[in-house]
Amino acid sequence: MDSNSKLEIYSSRELKALIEIVYEAFSNPAHLSKWWGPNGFTNTFHEFDLRPGGKWILTMHGPEKGNYENSSVFKIVEPFKVIKWQRISKPLFEMEVEFKKLSDSETEISFRMIFETEEECNKIKNFAGPKNEENFDRLEMEIQNVRISHIE
Repeated sequence: MDSNSKLEIYSSRELKALIEIVYEAFSNPAHLSKWWGPNGFTNTFHEFDLRPGGKWILTMHGPEKGNYENSSVFKIVEPFKVIKWQRISKPLFEMEVEFKKLSDSETEISFRMIFETEEECNKIKNFAGPKNEENFDRLEMEIQNVRISHIE
């Protein structure tokens, strides 16, 4: 993880998968719900309307206890390039997920969390990097399921 400013948390991962597969893992809620969040978390999606102005409302269920309500509004949706949303539940930040084709068989995905204040960023910075890595690990596992669904 590297941070580009005092208002951002940035994480990225190179994946051995076609950009179409990586994008499908995010844009299809049947796949996204299986890998979104840190290890041990499960998700209940209440709404996932992937278009500018559309809402993403979900409950993240912690492995031991706790349900975490998340509400966001999509701002930018450019298939195979970038998806950006504004969280409307706390913690408040903009999230930008970028998809970058590195080769015919490799794709980079990045998360950029952009905060209004340095204080808000610092509240999350220490654990966001490792948790984003767990998220990427889970994505790598789910990519196998996306590949299978593309073959069938």
